[in-house]
Parts: sequence; C-alpha cells; structure tokens
Amino acid sequence: MKKALIITYYWPPAGGPGVQRWLKFVKYLPDFGIEPIVYCPENPSYPITDVSLLTDVSSNLVVLKTPIREPYKWAQLFSKSKTSDLSKGLISNQKKQSILEKLLLFIRGNFFIPDARVSWVRPSVSFLSDYIQEHQIDTIITTGPPHSVHLIGLQLKQKHALKWVADFRDPWTQIGYHKKLKLSFFAQKKHKKLEATVLKTADELLVTSFKTKTIFSELTSKPILVLTNGFDFEITNDSTLDSNFTVSHIGSLLEGRNPYILWKVLSDLIKESEAFASAFQLNLIGFVSSEVMETIRTYGLENHVCNIGYIHHNAVLEYQRKTQLLLLIEEDSNETEYIIPGKLFEYMASKRPIIAIGPKASDVEGILNQTRSGSYFRYDEAAALRSLLLKHFEAYKIQQLNMDSKGLEAYSRKSLTQQLAQLLID
Repeated sequence: MKKALIITYYWPPAGGPGVQRWLKFVKYLPDFGIEPIVYCPENPSYPITDVSLLTDVSSNLVVLKTPIREPYKWAQLFSKSKTSDLSKGLISNQKKQSILEKLLLFIRGNFFIPDARVSWVRPSVSFLSDYIQEHQIDTIITTGPPHSVHLIGLQLKQKHALKWVADFRDPWTQIGYHKKLKLSFFAQKKHKKLEATVLKTADELLVTSFKTKTIFSELTSKPILVLTNGFDFEITNDSTLDSNFTVSHIGSLLEGRNPYILWKVLSDLIKESEAFASAFQLNLIGFVSSEVMETIRTYGLENHVCNIGYIHHNAVLEYQRKTQLLLLIEEDSNETEYIIPGKLFEYMASKRPIIAIGPKASDVEGILNQTRSGSYFRYDEAAALRSLLLKHFEAYKIQQLNMDSKGLEAYSRKSLTQQLAQLLID
C-alpha cells in the first residue's frame, strides 16, 4: 500500500471547518490503496475544539506529533480576548481598533511571516527528514492555512526525492484578512515571494475553488486540481422539520458578513404580516460578532433570534436537517469571490433550501444552480430576496417547502477522496 504523509496544523480535537477536510480524506484513503500518516502539533492552541471529531480517527492511524511554540499564548498576557479573536481570524474594523489591537496586528503581520506558527517549521523539517528516510516515504501533503505548513513541505522537497502536494484550503495573499495585517512593504514582498516559491516548487496543487485555481494559474505552471470540500453523512428526507418557519445560519457571522439587505427584508415582512411574525425564527449557530447583533436589534429582530453559539459538529448536522431554510452569508468583496465555504456541501446534503448572499461573482452560485439546492443573491437584490422568502413561507404554510436536488453524490467525502487517491497514485 502506498504511503502518504499529511502535514497539518489542524487535527482533532480541533473544531471548526479547518479540520474537516483532511480528517475525512484520511478516513477514506485506505479504501483506495493509500496508507495515510498524519503529522500535527503536540500542544497546539486551537481557538475551537470539538472532541466529537475524534470518533472519525481510526485506531490504526499513525499520528506523529512534535511540540510547537505558540506566540498567541504569550500575547494573552496583554489581552486574552483580543488574542483569542486574532487567533480565530477575527479582526475588527480599522476605525474601531484599539492601540493594543493595532500593535498585535502589526507584530503578527510583520514579525511572523507567513503566520504565527512559523517557528514550527525548523523542528518539523528536522523530525520529518529522519522519519521520511527511515520509513521510505515518497509522497508528502501539506495543507494550509496556516501557510507556514507549506514551508515544511518546501524544505522537505529540497532535501529529499519525493512528491509534494500542496493543498490550499484558502488562498494565501489574496485572502480577505491579509490586507488587514498592517504589512510593511518588505513583509508583503516576503509573503509574495514565499507564495510564489511554494506554488512553483510543489509537484501538484490542490485548491477548493475554481477562482482560486484561476489566480494561482497566473503564478505557476504546475498542475492544479480543484477538489472542493464535501459532506460525510447519508442523504435522507426523513428528518422532522421545525414547526416554526426557522431560518438558520451556521458558522461565524462577523462584521464583514453583516447582511443588512436580509435584516431589512425580514424586518419589513415581520411588520407587514402577522402570520410571518408569528412563525419566523432566526437561528444563529456559531460565533456572532457584537456588531451583527447590534444591527439585528436595530432592525427589531431580537425577539425572533435564537443565538445558540458554537456547538459540536453532530449537533450542527441535526440543526441543518430540521430547519426550514439555511442561510449562507459571505462578505461582499473581491477577495471572497475565491471562497466556497465548506458548510455549503453539508447544507446541500441536508436537503433543505439554501439562501446564499454574497459577492457579484462566486463559485457558490454555480454549484447551487448545478445541484438545484438553493438560490444566490447579491447585496443589491433585495426585491428578489423578499419575493423568494415569501414564496418559501407560502410553501412552508402548506408543508411543501422542499428541495429536489440532484448530483449531490459528487460532493461526498468518499467520492472526493477517490479523486485525491488517483492523483497520489499517478
């Protein structure tokens, strides 16, 4: 059986979307003739944990670990809350940033390139070099962010005759928060140089969206495979739906993703229709910023909101299956055009209608149309959004709010892993 060494920062009990992709690939790779070996930190500082994900880790899996020095732990001496937000990628609007937050951002952006886990690179290369030689590993996979993980792959590639696959769950310098890091000219130049070197040195590149492939294709001639995220549960129509007209958003809802268009439409419908007001309930599952909650109160929606917070993944799946409508919100910016949120695929497999609001151009719209899983709106399409919500509400009242999706199996984790295995074997 062919061996593949997967180098990742996120591994259970890490929670959130960053861990799901390779947890599921590792789960199914043995079915296709690949023996995965995972390398991850021994003492990471994960912003979110979810011990339920440990059930997906096989007892036969070899998991290698070495210590990591986490600068965020030291930064907590100055501000625990700001450090926690920064480690989650939560960056306040520039006008609202305190002097301390600006300082932490400047240090993070200019002294830790490409990211705060860069100190893990050197000890990892030393440890893995010995392991690769002793166990005859000929294929390694790095997955980022954090993109410092790719620097481990880069140095191992330079030292050993092996195949290197670099997986980008998100873009590097094109990601939305990159421009918020208060980078100096020299820091930005170093980021771009490291990015270009990784893209030109890796043997194969994996990306999660077609638009990311487009921008990377301008920087390298190396093969790029779009391998989206997916779902890993049985598709069923047997769930008992909520009695209320529930509209649920799952995941972080930050200031940049504050959908004023939606709050305004919902506020108007509640004022105009007693029946709508009586039945409507907005579920927010995951971290919600104070700015978003303040906007919700401004539009008079607070009495219709159930702010649930972060829950483990299995509980998330239950909410997805029983809600009447699912919300997918993305920031209206050029950078977010490259993002296909991982939750989209679990949304689709839940067989509940999806309402997505995002930038003018997005791969999300094409996937929703292709699978007939929902509708996509831009931030200037309030009238069309209102019309669809009313249509869905009328269908809900007669218990006919359903989706006739198609082609979902192409996005199952096992089908996606089969494509990955083929790339690793070739």
